[in-house]
Amino acid sequence: MSLRRVLYIDDDAGIRRLVSRALERRGYAVTTADGGEAGIAAAASERFDLVAVDHYMPGIDGLETLARLRALPDAPAIVYVTGSEESRVAIAALRAGAADYVVKTPGEDFFDLLDASFAQVIERRALEQQTLRAEEDLRASNARLEALLAEVNHRVANSLQLVSAMVRLQSSALTDPAARAALEDTQRRITAIAQVHRRLYTGDAVESVDMHEYLTALIDELTATWSTPATPRALKLAAEPVRLPTDRAVSLGVIVTELVSNACKYAYPHGPGEVRVALTRDGDTRFRLSVEDDGVGIGDAVPKGTGVGTKLIRAMAQSLDTIVEYDSTHRGTRAILAGAL
Repeated sequence: MSLRRVLYIDDDAGIRRLVSRALERRGYAVTTADGGEAGIAAAASERFDLVAVDHYMPGIDGLETLARLRALPDAPAIVYVTGSEESRVAIAALRAGAADYVVKTPGEDFFDLLDASFAQVIERRALEQQTLRAEEDLRASNARLEALLAEVNHRVANSLQLVSAMVRLQSSALTDPAARAALEDTQRRITAIAQVHRRLYTGDAVESVDMHEYLTALIDELTATWSTPATPRALKLAAEPVRLPTDRAVSLGVIVTELVSNACKYAYPHGPGEVRVALTRDGDTRFRLSVEDDGVGIGDAVPKGTGVGTKLIRAMAQSLDTIVEYDSTHRGTRAILAGAL
């Protein structure tokens, strides 16, 4: 085990000699300085585990020496030493940053007090430095993990974009309208998932999604898909600042895609129409989603399409531990989902 290196600053040559001998017997490597200026110069040029500073010294006193020692880069731990038992001196030293305070007493008791104080302060400083290193290592590890997760999300988004392009190429080569429509629906579902991962690698957070930003981009894409000169559709979004974990954001995005697509397809068979999406907070731990139109309503009509969308909505809602309910009092169709954040 290496010797603990201490610097003892005191203008009294006799005290310096006694302290040096007593501490060396107790396992310290001791350097002494005859005043504040000399002590500051020594501490600036060498590394010490601890510096002891006497209060009463000519030139600059102990408090000024303490302040200048504290201003050094990688300042050492400091124990304040004085012959005065005045509490104001102890309080001033501790407020100025001293780690401990020792009063000079006659005989060996003083050296035992110094030894006990030095050992405690050095051990506490070592624990603090270990804690700081552990925190720095943890921050570095978290930064590496976040960078890795961002890269994974980037690659997932790129892969999903490639799959979406393949599906689009395949659908454009088909002549069967039903088959083409099914592939176009699949492409929209892939896009809804890809948007989540795009938000994750372009945003500051890599584990949760800002649903306002996400739904804004999703609604823009759905508008470009469904609103045409022949069948104009006005898609409107009102979303409060809600963040959801990645998997829950994916589920909600797929649900919104399916509900909006159904409304755009079937709510207004004879002309233009509006579809409204709203996401609000319900207290501190829950959210509420609604997708509504003013169209023909569900009524007792036979379900259209393949039924895959309905199954997807039900499955995604189950993954959110909730269900999609329909408001029978609404003039058109209003789907409502409430879940936990």
